[in-house]
Amino acid sequence: MPTYSADALIDFANRLFITAGVPAEEAATVAYSLVDANLCGHDSHGILRAPQYVGFIKEGKYRPGAPLEILSETPAVVAADAGWGLGQVQSHRLLDRLIPRAHTLGIAAGSLRHSGHTGRLGEYAERAAREKLALFATVNSHGAGRRVAPPGGTAGRISTNPICLGVPTDGPPVVLDFGTSAAAEGKVRSYFQKGEPTPEGWLLDSAGKPTTDPSVLYKDPRGTILPFGGPQMYKGFGLGLLLDMLAGGLSGGSSSHPDAPLAGVGNTAVFTLFDPARFGGIDHFMQETTRLAAFVRGCPPADPTKPITLPGDPERLTKEARLRDGIVIPDGTWELLRKCAEELGVALP
Repeated sequence: MPTYSADALIDFANRLFITAGVPAEEAATVAYSLVDANLCGHDSHGILRAPQYVGFIKEGKYRPGAPLEILSETPAVVAADAGWGLGQVQSHRLLDRLIPRAHTLGIAAGSLRHSGHTGRLGEYAERAAREKLALFATVNSHGAGRRVAPPGGTAGRISTNPICLGVPTDGPPVVLDFGTSAAAEGKVRSYFQKGEPTPEGWLLDSAGKPTTDPSVLYKDPRGTILPFGGPQMYKGFGLGLLLDMLAGGLSGGSSSHPDAPLAGVGNTAVFTLFDPARFGGIDHFMQETTRLAAFVRGCPPADPTKPITLPGDPERLTKEARLRDGIVIPDGTWELLRKCAEELGVALP
């Protein structure tokens, strides 16, 4: 499997997008976002998405250069239509409008509809933390991507609907970012591209029986991804259900519904920012988050070789390693990238 530096992959992705007709500034935003996801260990949201995005652009499903249309706004709320522009671009444009509002009012919330794939939500929590803001975010698949069945069911009814919460500390931010399914669809896709079985406990086949075959999501008859939570997976499904309702309902877009296509194209999104300075005070907030983070990390580990980690730590540790050693691209993913580059006439890194 080929291994490349982050800089080489960012340059490659950037050239793919520009050749596909993406404006240079937008191409740079998306290329960096995808490779940063690889660096953080979230390969499901990394450069494997580039051929998918290019395909959506060719098909007219994504509109590079689309403006962010403001549907309505108040001092604290911005509702926007992304016009099927690139998700990372439009999400950061929404945050550009929300961050000053949060600093002024203490809280600001915004929504997106008709957005391309927004990428890794933790990226936006990390940006908020640099502004000493806390963030809540969620997305759904705009009614499509229904790959998660309710407990006891055999057909998908909601998408994988992630939740992201992030807070700043005096050290690294604490960022919780996970799908409400046992695994993100992109993680299953990465196993499918590698031709490897998924871990047990992720998937059910079309009859509702456990399987480790990732192709059940992509070939008929379709299987489903389990909700997270193991024996209590109704908790994961319930959380995913409410997030689907909030994302689709608040954005003016769509929650999961039977007439939507099975394969998702993009997202609706909800972002809420909190400025601690307008609540209990920034000094107090930072003292509490920093102290609690240190207290948890100081817990004696059962295995001395495995220190306690907090949400966000695995991403930072993976980034350090991959910046040093490079990013390994699975052969299946590389073949898709090579084919995409060949079709666009873009040189490989």
